[in-house]
Amino acid sequence: MADGIAGSGVPARRVVVAGAGIAGLATALRLHQAGWAVLVVERAPARRSSGYLVNLLGQGYGAAERLGVLPELADRDLGVFTSILVKSDGRQKVVVPAAFAQAALGARAITVFRGDLESTLYDAVCEVAEIRFGTTVRAVTQDADEVQVELSDGTSERAKLLVGADGLHSGVREVVFGPETDFRVDLRHMVGAFPLDRVPREVPEGVGTTFIGPRRTAAVINLGPGRSSAFFTYRTADPAAELRRGPAQALAAAFGDLGGGVPNALRQLQADPAGAYFDSASQVVMDTWSQGRVVLLGDAAWCVTLFAGYGAALALTGADELGTALAEHGSDVPAALAHWETLLRPEIRKRQALARKGISQYAPPTKAHIWARDLMIRAIQLPGIRGLVQRAIQRAKQSATVRQNS
Repeated sequence: MADGIAGSGVPARRVVVAGAGIAGLATALRLHQAGWAVLVVERAPARRSSGYLVNLLGQGYGAAERLGVLPELADRDLGVFTSILVKSDGRQKVVVPAAFAQAALGARAITVFRGDLESTLYDAVCEVAEIRFGTTVRAVTQDADEVQVELSDGTSERAKLLVGADGLHSGVREVVFGPETDFRVDLRHMVGAFPLDRVPREVPEGVGTTFIGPRRTAAVINLGPGRSSAFFTYRTADPAAELRRGPAQALAAAFGDLGGGVPNALRQLQADPAGAYFDSASQVVMDTWSQGRVVLLGDAAWCVTLFAGYGAALALTGADELGTALAEHGSDVPAALAHWETLLRPEIRKRQALARKGISQYAPPTKAHIWARDLMIRAIQLPGIRGLVQRAIQRAKQSATVRQNS
């Protein structure tokens, strides 16, 4: 445990981080590296993991590199795999070779399970910070010099900064900024994802199969034992009702008619529904992410949803840039937070807009949209067009790199 966490008085740089997910652990690690004494509190009674895949590329890859966790993540890299679009009975429609995905992602990219990213960050943090599970923020008071945090374990902690990195349903946001309903925008799509304990034999190893139908998508990925997973999303008029049904019943009702690897995945879900991520896809939209010495980070501040495909990268980037801003502004924490937010907002706005637009790719409104998508995927694999697409991707990456470095 890091020096200075316990004891009387408030160290010159002491921070309480709420949330032991990707955003919270990355923030704890970055601020420890910057010389802060760190306490992490997490509402869950123990560590949890989830089975969907996250891509770290661009800023997210760079942040992982600067945080020092890239070597460990490289050992858990899932790499690229062949994607097959299938019909409702599991029969093949279109094959997208792994080489095409590699060209799209580029060399500075890594794909891991979300749980593996969290584990890597946890292993780096647990030796340098105190982590309290089963603990939430109950009340917050602050003045110009410090913030006092009342916790559910009955303790009261004084710090120079409180970071709410406690996810979409943030308790810190509720206490300091107001009720969730003021900031959460429900996109009326459910998302379910979970690891597969048994390899889905109906899907060849090294392959991910994806069924895309009107208002729903089901994907089953077989990357071998301990590396396979399932992902589902579908449109619903009543997200609250789906949440009450729970993942096993809701996903069985929405996808029980499909073939291929889906029945196998749903049977595994029935055996262990608690291991699934299942929630309504929502974004968080706020005018400001900080108030005095309290700041929100990650999904608590800007949830972009899985449809953006960039949530983990933004969490790492936000944590990394927060550490830099605090170092640059010294003891003026509010000024550091304002500067940090100014830097991040343009990217967050862009990713949220892309996510809203991208919903139609995951849950197309009509069969005509699906036909057009299949046609486009077939077209871009033609030799001449494939080269044009790959060159366009490379030019876009180079432009993004120039903007990041300017």
